[in-house]
Amino acid sequence: MTDTPTKQEIESKNDNVPGAMPLDQKKNNRNDRKRNRRGDAKNLERDSDWQERVVQIRRVSKTVKGGKKMSFRAIVVVGNEKGQVGVGVGKAGDVIGAVRKGVSDGKKNLVRVPLTPNNSIPTLSKGRDGAANVLIRPAAPGTGVIAGGSIRTVLELAGIKNVLAKRLGSKTPLNNARAAMVALSQLRTHKSASRERGISLEQLYS
Repeated sequence: MTDTPTKQEIESKNDNVPGAMPLDQKKNNRNDRKRNRRGDAKNLERDSDWQERVVQIRRVSKTVKGGKKMSFRAIVVVGNEKGQVGVGVGKAGDVIGAVRKGVSDGKKNLVRVPLTPNNSIPTLSKGRDGAANVLIRPAAPGTGVIAGGSIRTVLELAGIKNVLAKRLGSKTPLNNARAAMVALSQLRTHKSASRERGISLEQLYS
């Protein structure tokens, strides 16, 4: 009758084989793979919440010693329609690379917008960037987004559905988008304003 090898003997033989991986290390590798899969799924969920819209793509040139170097510039607006929005600019030798850089730049410069229960803004706000002036005013439910150009894109991706906006200066899409971002960044809720001024909400409305 032959003796069957025990588990410990098999493990000791595997340990003696050159290049063999210990069982503990194999288990750790399996756990790491499971964690990476979970992390990838979470990242996909986070990325799926964000929307990207290209406002403008232009072909630009830079004069260097050997002549002119041509490239593409993309203006991209990124938002999750839940009160977060950002404007980014990317420049690359191809359009896809410029858009990708613009998306990453927009996610670095996010602004959180306080939304009312009617998906509007709490107060009137003005923003200025360069020669561009933007006026944003809250509106009643059912009004929709009354705005044009890059300002409309910024307001829609921020999740605002009832608002009035007017461009008062330059027609440049980038300056208008940045002026809209300045106006949205200055917004405050009534609670935060009353807290900063040290008065109650009743006094604020009176």
